[in-house]
Amino acid sequence: MSPLDAATVLDLRDPAVVADPYPHLAALRAAAPVAHHSGLGTWVATSHAACSQVLRERSLGRIFAPRVPDADWETFNWLHADSILDSEPPKHSRLRRLVQRAFTRGHVARLQPRIAELADGLLDGCVERLDAMGSFDVLADYAEPLPVLVIAELLGWPEADQHLLRPWSQDIVRMYEVNQTPADETAARRACGEFAAYVEGLAAERASHPGADLLSDLVAVRDDGDRLSSHELVATVVLLLNAGHEASVNGFGNGLASYLTSGRTAAEPALLVEEMLRHDSPLHLFERTATSDVVIGDVTVRAGQRISALLGAANRDPAVFDAPDEFRSDRDPNPHLAFGAGIHFCIGAPLARLELQTSVDALLRRFGRLEVVDAVRRPTFVLRGYERLLVAPA
Repeated sequence: MSPLDAATVLDLRDPAVVADPYPHLAALRAAAPVAHHSGLGTWVATSHAACSQVLRERSLGRIFAPRVPDADWETFNWLHADSILDSEPPKHSRLRRLVQRAFTRGHVARLQPRIAELADGLLDGCVERLDAMGSFDVLADYAEPLPVLVIAELLGWPEADQHLLRPWSQDIVRMYEVNQTPADETAARRACGEFAAYVEGLAAERASHPGADLLSDLVAVRDDGDRLSSHELVATVVLLLNAGHEASVNGFGNGLASYLTSGRTAAEPALLVEEMLRHDSPLHLFERTATSDVVIGDVTVRAGQRISALLGAANRDPAVFDAPDEFRSDRDPNPHLAFGAGIHFCIGAPLARLELQTSVDALLRRFGRLEVVDAVRRPTFVLRGYERLLVAPA
């Protein structure tokens, strides 16, 4: 029997598959928990067990391949090569230790009341739009601006320049999709250069005039004489924005739509948010490269070959989750992989959970039961989300 080509089951060129990948992911998981995808040029893992192994296996690394010519992609290259996400031990261990040391100086805890205040201010605007229009876009009016405000608060970003953050993030993350265009590359290259230059200037200012913000602590952090280099500091800030903003917006929008269309009543905010992240995950693909031959499931991934954990498939694996296609707001336990696993487990997970729990709870307390009146999906697979999500009181 010929080996299964995963592309025959999960055709990412088909808009219908991208719009609702879950039936196709389920069929692929049932046929072969690990298979080769000719379209992606990688192995793909679809079961919870196989994806967990991909995320934790030390023989699989995040190996960033520089673009050629290097001059065209210099900033893009080092923003990845010097980030926690795209480095491996011992560099990864060093970077994570330093960043975690800065992060644990009370920054997340101090943000809780501020997140609630920011959320309430945005919800006041949603009330005005609801009164005028009969509905409001919970993404454009609430979920999209809130993470930018939170990240800006965390870093001490100048208020006058906060409008720069979201466009930079959106341009950069388009490069993570499977169908980039030359225009996407040009926009990403420009955004990387502008973002890096701005952060370098802001970091230099904080070195002379530190504040009570995370950027100041990243500039000052030391461990046994070690510290972040200029490139490492900038790469960390860029990663915090891209991961903290894009994942938060998509996790909120996907999860809220799942909840509102499920007919379920709200549970404890912590349980509700975990189910929102599991049921329609904001990140669907996390790629790694074998540094030596390694067996994943019943497949040998050879040194130099790539394998991708399909996190949306793992988070609906019936071997782990009872009735996985159902949204259960009180699901417990809920061992989803939305934040990853192993050494690359999301360093910003505590902040993301706090932000989502606070914002969802504030929305539901303000409006009670809502219903979706219009929803438009983004035509993307890796970073799954909505372009528009109009809601109104049910």
